[in-house]
Amino acid sequence: MSRHIRNFCIIAHVDHGKSTLADRLLQMTGTISEREMVEQVLDSMELEREKGVTIKASAVRMEYTASDGQRYELNLIDTPGHVDFGYEVSRALAACEGAILVVDATQGIEAQTLANLYQAIEADLEIIPVINKIDLPSARPDEVAEDISSLLGTPKEQILRISAKEGTNVEAVLEAIVQRIPPPRGDPEAPLRALIFDSHYDAYKGVVAYVRVKEGRILPGDTLRMMSTQAEWKPVEIGIFAPDMRPVAQLEAGEVGYIATGLKTVRDCRVGDTITSAARPAAEPLPGYRHPKPMVFAGIYPVDAEDYPDLRDALEKLQLNDASLVFEPETSQALGFGFRAGFLGLFHMEIVQERLEREYNLDVLFTAPSVEYEVLLRDGRTLRVDSPAELPDEAQIVEIREPWMLIEIITPTEFYGAIMDLVTKRRGIFKGQEYPSPHRVQLKFEIPLSEILVDFFDELKSRTRGYASLDYQFLEYRPDELQKLEILVNGEPVDALAAIVHRKDAYHKGQALISKLKDLIPRQLFDVAIQAAAGGRIISRANVKALRKDVLAKCYGGDVTRKKKLLEKQKRGKRRLKMVGNVEIPQEAFMAVLRLEE
Repeated sequence: MSRHIRNFCIIAHVDHGKSTLADRLLQMTGTISEREMVEQVLDSMELEREKGVTIKASAVRMEYTASDGQRYELNLIDTPGHVDFGYEVSRALAACEGAILVVDATQGIEAQTLANLYQAIEADLEIIPVINKIDLPSARPDEVAEDISSLLGTPKEQILRISAKEGTNVEAVLEAIVQRIPPPRGDPEAPLRALIFDSHYDAYKGVVAYVRVKEGRILPGDTLRMMSTQAEWKPVEIGIFAPDMRPVAQLEAGEVGYIATGLKTVRDCRVGDTITSAARPAAEPLPGYRHPKPMVFAGIYPVDAEDYPDLRDALEKLQLNDASLVFEPETSQALGFGFRAGFLGLFHMEIVQERLEREYNLDVLFTAPSVEYEVLLRDGRTLRVDSPAELPDEAQIVEIREPWMLIEIITPTEFYGAIMDLVTKRRGIFKGQEYPSPHRVQLKFEIPLSEILVDFFDELKSRTRGYASLDYQFLEYRPDELQKLEILVNGEPVDALAAIVHRKDAYHKGQALISKLKDLIPRQLFDVAIQAAAGGRIISRANVKALRKDVLAKCYGGDVTRKKKLLEKQKRGKRRLKMVGNVEIPQEAFMAVLRLEE
């Protein structure tokens, strides 16, 4: 039976029309009736539609009768295109035998498309290149076909040209899937091995694992086992996506479906893990499993202290759906009780922030994102520090190492200089270049992760009028001259404003911060000193002048000594206030730190 199955995914850069093509395929195979058709069927999360990206992978089964009259079962596994979700992409690719590469006819090949394409080629998938959006007036299908042909070696006439929006030539894509993608291999009689390529949490069925059965078969009565945790459980139900969940009697080698596990959290059912049967376990798991490792850390605090329990519940619920989100409680003198959370990247952090605000109606404050540093101490221990407040005393530190990334930027050649300038200003090191086509250059750099965290991507887009695209991956930890930059308000260090910076940046970053805070901290009845300290000395200072209440308003005329007496009394009061007064730091001040422009 498995020779009539085709498992494939669609690889595309954000906004190149992947979800629209998926919609057309579902419509043409009759999987979804015209009445149920909404735009972007597979992107069920409100956020996914708004940002126009696929965040969670999803899967759907289609029945298609080919031109030779044979009925085929096509499984489309939808993959996220954004670089933060690279690990999810790699697992989804491992569940397929082929991939449709969608390239926008106006924009050509982009960096993330290339990154995912290389992953697909490494996973040994059959690639079917497709040029989309040929209906647009600015389309240049011939040039783009030329680029793809030189990249993949596919003859130009074999590259399909379609318009997913208009439905032009989409039938040819279905035929190509059937003709060119090989059927799945795998012995249904071997011990069971099924790859989990995604999961979601359902209140009634527990964690629902999306699986691709590689070998063996799954029956509803079997006791199953996770290979990384050795946890055993009996499935609540097994089934397929059509595109809603439909129970079936069995899943066998080559098929894609779901298993409702009844487990309580997504943590017990990690993406990339292998499911086997407890009675007849497989000898070894499928290759490529790894723990998703958070790269970016930030504090999350409720704006209203009473919302703390709600925030904890919301994070726990998000974690049910998103195994890569990690968090633990932390406290800060300035912000009270909150959590320290780890994310795959900035985009992932933005999504978590939006989901907390939208789906759980919470008012939350995120502190400046930071990365995980390795700190080598004098006694030989190595600490991992992801918050500047946890950095030990300078006297104990031998060196601080920070994570470096390998980045690839693809850009039209005219922006070459602008990008060089941007990257080298942020301590980037140029590594090499290639020309995938005459007008585009692919640049490789090494750069510290902390330098690309906050506004690097925005800068890149604005300097290249939106044409450049970026892909990054972790390289290694390297020692550098790093130190803690502290902000003192009224002599008290404010932990939420601390940052770990490079020694040569400390002075001007401190100064920029101070001048920004000076305007944001409201005036009190006494002078407030704001200072920046680094390397054990104060490097910058500004004063917020006191508000002066007019105590002489009721003295019109009369003796000068009476006025002096009132002013002296006011002076004493201010001195006393300064000792006991504490300064409320407004929300905007913390936001200002995040948006520190160069």
